[in-house]
Amino acid sequence: MPRQILFYSVGDEFGEFSNFAAFPIKLAGKQWSTSEHYFQAQKFLDATDREQVRLAKTPALAARLGRDRTKKLRPDWDSVRVSIMRQAVEAKFRQHPSLQELLLSTGDAVLVEHTANDDFWADGGDGSGQNMLGRILMEVREVLGA
Repeated sequence: MPRQILFYSVGDEFGEFSNFAAFPIKLAGKQWSTSEHYFQAQKFLDATDREQVRLAKTPALAARLGRDRTKKLRPDWDSVRVSIMRQAVEAKFRQHPSLQELLLSTGDAVLVEHTANDDFWADGGDGSGQNMLGRILMEVREVLGA
């Protein structure tokens, strides 16, 4: 059975895998402070709302703005959110060679975002979650290692 690598907080071991980690990415013709900024901004159709998220001072603020339901969420969000996350994560690891090296160094380990705060992107804290971020990281690792 392959080993598991748990990650969540930016300051922890493998915290670089968090979308809050301070690795800027270039996507859609713009610079984003973190992959979290890009992901959260894509929730909105309105360019002003997207730009407000892009310019947020911290990834936590970007996430808070992304959860603001007074702003109009794009109608296809549920069907595109995983591909948008994958796009952001792949950009992050392609654009930062040291990160790519770290990701590839995990070999065949199962990568798990470990928190009770999220049962879609993470493991729900008890392994019952879907761990979509961990799964995306493993897919990106496979692509980059090919």
